[in-house]
Amino acid sequence: MEKTEMLDLLYKLRDGSVTPEEVLLRLKRAPFDDLGYAKVDHHRGVRQGANEVIYGSGKTPERIKGIIDSMSGSGAKNILVTRIDSQTADYIAQHLPFVYYAEAHIGVALREETGEPVGNIVIASGGTSDIAVCEEAAVTAEVLGSRVVRLYDVGVAGLHRLLSNLDVIMSARVIIAVAGMEGALASVIGGVSDCPVIAVPTSVGYGANFGGLSALLSMLNSCASGVSVVNIDNGFGAGYLAHMINRM
Repeated sequence: MEKTEMLDLLYKLRDGSVTPEEVLLRLKRAPFDDLGYAKVDHHRGVRQGANEVIYGSGKTPERIKGIIDSMSGSGAKNILVTRIDSQTADYIAQHLPFVYYAEAHIGVALREETGEPVGNIVIASGGTSDIAVCEEAAVTAEVLGSRVVRLYDVGVAGLHRLLSNLDVIMSARVIIAVAGMEGALASVIGGVSDCPVIAVPTSVGYGANFGGLSALLSMLNSCASGVSVVNIDNGFGAGYLAHMINRM
């Protein structure tokens, strides 16, 4: 249950369109549902403004479906499931409405339009090898209700590509900079923008990249003000944080 749903329920109680018993029944299902293998948080939307997100890696398709069923039974829509493969997505889609974004490895159960997207998040990638992480961030933010502009393959090895899009950069409310190798993109974008920049180091790179550690350390040591950093390959975390900033 999200904040808006809770308020709507209380307004309906006030005007008499639902009974106190009906409201009590909805609230009795809170705050969580114990499935044995998972405790599903039905109050996440009330506290944070968005439903619980299911991290799919390491979970069986059957358990993922069980969690979705619990959430949908509480009225949840647009349920995000991250880090899943196409086989898991196919299994879930056999049982309920499910949209799978293969490049992002994200699925959305009970997809429903939430109205006109808000704000403006720009997602920039250093290279095309970073796009999977970018798409994880983009799909996350879009499903939550933000407007996203993709600006891919604008790394510092060809700086003119980024500089030719300064109007896009300047119009953003928040920017996600995704890069592997040495991770310099975040500092460059941070130096030409007037909004928060969320840096995402990726594991893309040669041997001394250390699986993204070199990019992570570069981004943590950025000389540009206003740059924050999430974990290696954490497109979801960047997309969620960007949405929270964007909606303020």
